[in-house]
Amino acid sequence: MSFSATNLAQPLQLNTATPRSNDKPSLLLPKTSSFLGSTRNLRPTSLSANHSQSNAHRRSAVVAVSEAVKEKKLHASTNLLITKEEGLELYEDMVLGRSFEDMCAQMYYRGKMFGFVHLYNGQEAVSTGFIKLTKKEDSVVSTYRDHVHSLSKGVPAREVMSELFGKATGCCRGQGGSMHMFSKEHNVLGGFAFIGEGIPVATGAAFSSRYRREVLKQADCDHVTLAFFGDGTANNGQFFECLNMAALWKLPIVFVVENNLWAIGMSHLRATSDPEIWKKGPAFGMPGVHVDGMDVLKVREVAKEAIGRARRGEGPTLVECETYRFRGHSLADPDELRDPAEKAHYAARDPITALKKYVLENNLATEQELKAIHKKIDELVEDAVEFADESPLPPRSQLLENVFADPKGFGIGPDGSYRCEDPKFTQGTAHV
Repeated sequence: MSFSATNLAQPLQLNTATPRSNDKPSLLLPKTSSFLGSTRNLRPTSLSANHSQSNAHRRSAVVAVSEAVKEKKLHASTNLLITKEEGLELYEDMVLGRSFEDMCAQMYYRGKMFGFVHLYNGQEAVSTGFIKLTKKEDSVVSTYRDHVHSLSKGVPAREVMSELFGKATGCCRGQGGSMHMFSKEHNVLGGFAFIGEGIPVATGAAFSSRYRREVLKQADCDHVTLAFFGDGTANNGQFFECLNMAALWKLPIVFVVENNLWAIGMSHLRATSDPEIWKKGPAFGMPGVHVDGMDVLKVREVAKEAIGRARRGEGPTLVECETYRFRGHSLADPDELRDPAEKAHYAARDPITALKKYVLENNLATEQELKAIHKKIDELVEDAVEFADESPLPPRSQLLENVFADPKGFGIGPDGSYRCEDPKFTQGTAHV
């Protein structure tokens, strides 16, 4: 599979079936999406001659995927896309993400978590498909929907749950909460509450990788950065600025759009002039790819190529994963705006159910092995809850850490003690 840049004399029309690569046929041929949220009625059917001539200098592949896995079978010596070990790893990671988020909902409604909590149910194929292909040294930058990205990258469930509980044993010592997961050890560079906020951070991390390799001569530094964000973010300025910068400097980054079709309560089709986000990649000189984000095997095939391109120094890729969240925008959202038929359509395409079907039909695992995974994950999540519940709250003195470079005069008094420890410090303010 390849979607490396190609020498195109002019932009290819979106409905062509011509392979994108001149050196070998690409598996990533443009297909119209069969998803409920597809935008085929909005697609241009042709490009004018003048438009083609004015863009004749474009040299990037414009590719879309919905049948990548089926196409790969035609070229493979075996029909199996994964080994047994890989299948079990993918399944376990997706079940962990789903079970963890379901438990978060329970804990939120029991009053164990505060603030906004955004769950990832339904989108597991994207996180697992990409992150399980990364190395520990690779970086992941997430959004406010960041619990499962952190788990996929290896942050222990205990630490993630404790952070959600606001406890000192959390990955951010209780100071980050649901929307701000961070782990230096696992190179999770943060969840970010404001949309688009993490894309410049991810671009900077990718620049750091290239700088270390080419300027500091660290030959083994082939680290890749994954930047996750949603369809709503793709209308923001940071997105376009960073696409330009990443392409200009050929940075080792993959921009992963988790297009779940809704930006809170705004339909993606109503929010942007061209709903096909993947087409924005070639405008900046990088490949743009569309993939079925409800199928972990399809996501994984695209992720392999995109991460491989970045690691080989061939530059960035924009990947649009068309997916769907099974819950409201957050646990405070009653989810009354989306059509019940739309929700039912995607519920029938559950990515975990689809992977289970593939694994069983291809004799990669037995029902007993999959049940054992569910049992293992249930115990792990229960343990995470117990650990978080029993963990201590952060001390009040921790409030000023990582806030001021020099807190004297602000939070620290002349005698060196924390002003917040003075009983009069919070006098007259509301207590929660």
